[in-house]
Amino acid sequence: MNKNIILCGVGGQGTILASRLIATAAMTKDIPIKTAETIGMAQRGGSVFSHLRLGQGTNSPLIAKGEVDLIIGFEPGETVRQLPFLKKGGAVVVSRRPVMPVSAMIGKSSYDPEKMIAYLKEHTERLIIVDADRAARDLGSARTLNVVLLGAALESGELGLTEEDLETAIQQKVPEKFVELNKKSLAWIRENGKE
Repeated sequence: MNKNIILCGVGGQGTILASRLIATAAMTKDIPIKTAETIGMAQRGGSVFSHLRLGQGTNSPLIAKGEVDLIIGFEPGETVRQLPFLKKGGAVVVSRRPVMPVSAMIGKSSYDPEKMIAYLKEHTERLIIVDADRAARDLGSARTLNVVLLGAALESGELGLTEEDLETAIQQKVPEKFVELNKKSLAWIRENGKE
């Protein structure tokens, strides 16, 4: 099994933890993994993305355009930016909740999240849109979006891991007092359906 995955979002959304959960789950199953992260101005709402390559025969952690099996997008605009990496027939999981980029906040560009979602619908064969606001209400926390998106990635069939694999990683990487909440978050999309 070889899988190329990109996670993308902005600083503070939990993108890096989600990447580490996937890597931990893969290592627990003795699946070779290479990762690369670009954090940028992560603490100031800047772009954050991770490349993950699972499986044998990967020499570089960076994935070429047109070779990604799965994009996990924490924010619509950042997901659109990563779309050139998606291979034909690949899957995209995206949170509907926008996070306005710094450039739009200071008036240097416009940002319309509904146009971003419409673009993804038009240019993606396999798309799962996650209602992050509903998930936050149901779970009582907006801080579990990263794990909700991992649950949606499981539903895509392109993650190459199981729910049990990710639960094991959660137990290893998440503070004990948040383990049960994160397990519920992982199952949220399965129990509540896709948008």
